[in-house]
Amino acid sequence: MSTYKIAVFVGSLRAASINLRLARALEKLLPENVKFEYASLGDVPLFNQDNEMSMPPAAAKLKELIANADGLLFVTPEHNRSIPAALKNAIDWGSRPWGKNSWTGKVGGIVGTSPSAAGTAMAQQHLRNILAAEGVSVLTTPEVFLQTTEGLIDDQYTITNEGTRKFLQGWLDRYVAWVAKHCA
Repeated sequence: MSTYKIAVFVGSLRAASINLRLARALEKLLPENVKFEYASLGDVPLFNQDNEMSMPPAAAKLKELIANADGLLFVTPEHNRSIPAALKNAIDWGSRPWGKNSWTGKVGGIVGTSPSAAGTAMAQQHLRNILAAEGVSVLTTPEVFLQTTEGLIDDQYTITNEGTRKFLQGWLDRYVAWVAKHCA
């Protein structure tokens, strides 16, 4: 059985991020042959094309994470009906310099959670458009627009609602199969 490494990009920089909690909860549902490696978006300086040829170490580390990943997982909140600046910044660095786009040919998945009943639907749509332009093939269905409620994910990162857990397990199983298919 092959082992797969998934680079995880949590769009929120908050220590108590509900999207980080979601990523950790999904990690607990993974099969043994799949491992998450989290990108550190808060360490990456703002993209400046003047610096792309002598890339800052945090940006170079990000590009290396992308290059070494079998799959990409984006766990994004919604900021003002779009993706967070930290996530967009990471995408910009990963696409540079011209001709060295680390995203091209990768496969990805997108999930997100919010207190809103719409979850992170608008952010995810924007992210799909951006990733398509960068050459990432994103799993299309099912989509995960998860509304966070108090206690949905406990302090051990366990999903407490059985229906939600089954839905997310089904999504994760489909995502892992998607990654495996593209790594074959």
